[in-house]
This record gives sequence, structure tokens and C-alpha cells, in this order.
Amino acid sequence: MSSKSDEVFIGAIDQGTSSTRFLIFNVKGQIVASHQCEYENHYAKAGWVEKSPTEILESIDTAIAGTCRRFNSLGYDASQIKGVGITNQRETTVAFDIETGEALTNAIIWNDVRTKPLVRQLIDEAGSATRFASINGLPITTYFSAVKMRWMLENVPEVQAARERGTLRFGTIDTWLIYKMTGNYVTDVTNASRTMLMDIKTFKWSQECMEFFGVRESELPEIRSSAEVYGKIQDGRLEGIPIGGCLGDQQAAMVGQSCFDAGEAKNTYGTGCFMLFNTGE
Repeated sequence: MSSKSDEVFIGAIDQGTSSTRFLIFNVKGQIVASHQCEYENHYAKAGWVEKSPTEILESIDTAIAGTCRRFNSLGYDASQIKGVGITNQRETTVAFDIETGEALTNAIIWNDVRTKPLVRQLIDEAGSATRFASINGLPITTYFSAVKMRWMLENVPEVQAARERGTLRFGTIDTWLIYKMTGNYVTDVTNASRTMLMDIKTFKWSQECMEFFGVRESELPEIRSSAEVYGKIQDGRLEGIPIGGCLGDQQAAMVGQSCFDAGEAKNTYGTGCFMLFNTGE
């Protein structure tokens, strides 16, 4: 018979709009330990929804610490966790300085609508809200990351100064977490697909979309697959453990509900209600 010390586990970070969870699963996919940390977003003005990227990181640390304490109380050790995956709120955008590693302003959350005037301007310039839909699959709206990046470039002096220095970097929450935990500047295709900047046929940043929204490729992370090792966690309770998976939360829910065949769909109910449909393409 195998002992507890022989068992292996997988960890999962679930970074959502209003809370962060860390869960540990056994080889049967059963939850062994978990901890959830709720937090408040900031509403500086009507329609604005933002959050300190540092506070998001702190919520990750709190969730991991709580889960590991429960895990340890069951007689297990964090060294038995062989890999960690990340799922995250999509579209939410962080701007940071690659030299200091620090955020330049609060993250703009996906449901923020401060960019409404900018969106109207961009649609006028484009001639249609769906001008780039054949490339990125998305209409020009307040929802997606590119308009949040453009707004930061036009309205946040710290972001403008970092661009002038050549140290500006943008990212969705997965990028911010992976960068701060491993030192590597990457994203996965599911998160990149929600920026309005990725060509959904090539899985590469679209030059046409970047030029239109005024974002430079050097300011964007490398696009990687959703299942590979992005790097090892550099410190803390999970030091040395690889991050080996990343999916935007709604795509992750599709996988969790086993919607692998064409015609299958899922709904999730959280801060919003989201339906995803497997087209088979």
C-alpha cells in the first residue's frame, strides 16, 4: 500500500472578478483542499471598475496560504503538488513596467465602461464596429482589452512615460500572475483571443489590429498554448513548482464541463452569465 507521502496533486489558481481561490486536486480530480479570498473592486467614478494589481497578487498569496494550511493539516506537504494551473477573469488589463516589475496604474476590469466615448471614436474611424471581426473575431466594444490599453495610453501619465522609456508592458491577469510568479512574460491563446489584438487564424498578434489600437508588439506578451510549462514559481509556499496550464475562465469552464464535441455549450453564473458554444471549428 502506498503512503500519503507517495500521493501527488495538482494545484489550481482561480482568479475571478470578486474573489480568488486556490484548490488542490488529487489524481482522481477530487478537491482535497481549497481556500477562497473575496475582495472589493474600486469604483472611482460612475462606470469605472478597477482593482490594484498588487491587491490581486496579495489575494493569490492569501488563498495559497489558506489552502496549504488545510493541506498540511491532512498530513500532506506542498512538495507533493507537481504542477499549478491558472484560470482567470478575462479582458481585465494591467499595465506595468518591465524594469521595476511594478504596476503603473490600477487594472481596468472587464466590465468597466469608461471607454464608451473612445469606442464611439474608434468605430467612427474604423467605419464599422465589426471592421476587424474577420481577424480577431470580436466587435469594437468597451469589453475587450485593446480599448483599455488605448485609454491608458491616452490618459495615464505613468503609462505614457513607460512607453517613452521602452519599458511599458500590457497584459491580462494571467500574464500579470505568470510574470510575477515566474518572471516570464507570456499569455495563452484563450486570453489573447479576448484582447482584439490576436489573429484567431494564426494565433499571433495582428499587425493591422495593433496599428489601429496604437499598441506595439514589444508591449505585448508572447502567445503560448494553454497547456505547457510557462516557468517555475520563484518563491513562497509553492517555490519550484511549475505553472503548466492557463485558460481564460470561460474557456476553462468549457473544459471543466467536458464540452469537447461540436454543438455542446455551457452556461456559468458568476459576476455575469456567460454562454460558450463549441462550433467544432
